[in-house]
Amino acid sequence: MATSSRHNSFQRTLFLSVGGIFLAFAVCFSLYQYHREKEFKIDIMHSRLQAFNYAMMQTLGREGVTDSLSFAQYVSQHGLEGLRVTVVDTCGRVLRDSSQPLVSSLDNHLDRTEIQAALSNGEGYAIKRTSASTHDTYFYSATLFGDIVLRSAVPYSAELTRSLKADNAYLLFAITLTLLLGLVLYLNTSRIGTHIRYLREFALKAGRGEELDHELEREMPDDELGDVCHTVIVLYWKLRHAEGEKERLKRQLTQNAAHELKTPAASIHGYLESILEHPDMPADKRQHFLERCYAQSERMDRLLQDMSTLTKLDERTTLAHNREGVTLVDVVQLIHSMLDDASLDLERHGIATELFLPPAISVRGDRSLLYSIFRNIVDNSIAYAQGATKVSIVCAECEAEVAAEGKGSTVRRYYEFTLSDNGQGVPPQHLPHLFERFYRVDEGRSRKAGGTGLGLAIVKNAVALHGGTVTAENTPGGGLTIRFTLPRAE
Repeated sequence: MATSSRHNSFQRTLFLSVGGIFLAFAVCFSLYQYHREKEFKIDIMHSRLQAFNYAMMQTLGREGVTDSLSFAQYVSQHGLEGLRVTVVDTCGRVLRDSSQPLVSSLDNHLDRTEIQAALSNGEGYAIKRTSASTHDTYFYSATLFGDIVLRSAVPYSAELTRSLKADNAYLLFAITLTLLLGLVLYLNTSRIGTHIRYLREFALKAGRGEELDHELEREMPDDELGDVCHTVIVLYWKLRHAEGEKERLKRQLTQNAAHELKTPAASIHGYLESILEHPDMPADKRQHFLERCYAQSERMDRLLQDMSTLTKLDERTTLAHNREGVTLVDVVQLIHSMLDDASLDLERHGIATELFLPPAISVRGDRSLLYSIFRNIVDNSIAYAQGATKVSIVCAECEAEVAAEGKGSTVRRYYEFTLSDNGQGVPPQHLPHLFERFYRVDEGRSRKAGGTGLGLAIVKNAVALHGGTVTAENTPGGGLTIRFTLPRAE
């Protein structure tokens, strides 16, 4: 109930604030337009009377206007219905008046609004003023001609009142338009309020830790705001699941690390316990137990070193974040050095090597990490490729056109390395998981081989750190192929 109330309050506030501003603007504009229209009609009436004044003065001249006979004849022949014409000198004295032949009885007109305006500006008018002599209401229009002012006036009849009144059709149109726009505003603020309600409900559920999978199926309004709401929900859902997956992987890594460390630790503990409990143990058996302790300690040391390497790789997302140790590496020389170091193990397992490399391979990166990539893949073949008689290392120079933001496309140059053996290969269902930490295709046989389960995980992270990709596939005819790319040094 509180949520709905706050939602309605937001919608009402938005509607009233925007609608209030628009309504105030509409009212002000309507009043302004009404006033302009009324002034326009007044100007038309004033112009008609001014035209009469000029025509009368042009026809009669000053002498004819002041002559009582000529003045009366012109007004009777050319005047409008109910027209009253008055001639006033610049001192305000009435010289002639069409409705009052006895002008001496009329008051001084100097204080009249239209007379003052005519004396100041050459012309002027007064709206709806009652005459002191006839007690009728007139519209006056006065014009200055030298030393006299010619004033014409028409009575305020019902017809004149209607003609000077602004057209109410405009006001009806403005009111109708305002109501229509108010309806449109209400519908739009209601839709915005719906989006706000969706997001608020989602935020409250997220805050309470409720299950949010069903929120992805909620039908959102089909507009840009609906798309934004849906995108926010999807991003939060992905982030929530990514955090859950991250926690799961952390727990799994901790469990796997503890499991891997527990085996050599238990072996060392068992051998040392036997030695301590049997001080008269034969020397050759004691020596055997000590050698086994040493072997298990070496295995534990390799495991800790591999975990340390992975931790460092996790802290460096790209080489640009930490350029310490980044140099121009001669990969051909590095591969030969790596094979020399692994030669004893290769010979002991009867594995020959084949190299198909360009004369020069230059990669900018961390030499020790690049060495670990090749060494871990070769060690993986030695340990797990049962029946393998050879390991092939192939390098090809490649180019690919990739899109560059704001720059069209650019050509990416890279090396593609392929390390293959001709052993028994890996069942297809295991290929996607080979680069996971502590993943083992055959649990028992892998432990006997002495591997840590982290070698290929180090390969994947080290290749990614250098901006490349790595995949695993079965070699046609038997065996496993590890394929990865490294950018060429420009």
